[in-house]
Amino acid sequence: MAARVGSRYVRHMTDPTSLPNFPPPPSAHPLRGRVLDALIDEGFEPNIDEDGDVAFTVQDQQLFVRCMEGDFTIMRVFGQWQVGPEVPQDALTQLMACNELTLRLNVVKAGIANGTLVVTGEHVVAPETDVKALLVVTTQLVLSAVHMWHETIMGGTQDEGTGTEQS
Repeated sequence: MAARVGSRYVRHMTDPTSLPNFPPPPSAHPLRGRVLDALIDEGFEPNIDEDGDVAFTVQDQQLFVRCMEGDFTIMRVFGQWQVGPEVPQDALTQLMACNELTLRLNVVKAGIANGTLVVTGEHVVAPETDVKALLVVTTQLVLSAVHMWHETIMGGTQDEGTGTEQS
């Protein structure tokens, strides 16, 4: 569990002999610090994974936020789900469902890579951008898009959570 101390994050330790895992200072990754703040404010327990992405769980689904800083600062919210055996295994059918979804939604993109459905929402972020609002909306869009993809490929309404397993 991470606790906010000023603008730094400290992992609570259960082993007093272990060294703390401190993320880089906020000045090294200012958007990632804003994302961590927003997720903690919303009651999530985010972590920084080995790729430097912010990982968090919502509605029993593991999502990630990748913060890319350069000429433009971009925040990518994404998740990955293994396509289950009950879903039609025809790659063209799966990709057509991704294409339809990507064209129907403004922010969300979907694709298939090695039997995994990847759904992502990206935003250019300025210093004055309300990161918390973008995270809340984009998280719900990503989760809704997964459900819509499954409904599209199965040809109707299905129980949520069937047909894809999160990877």
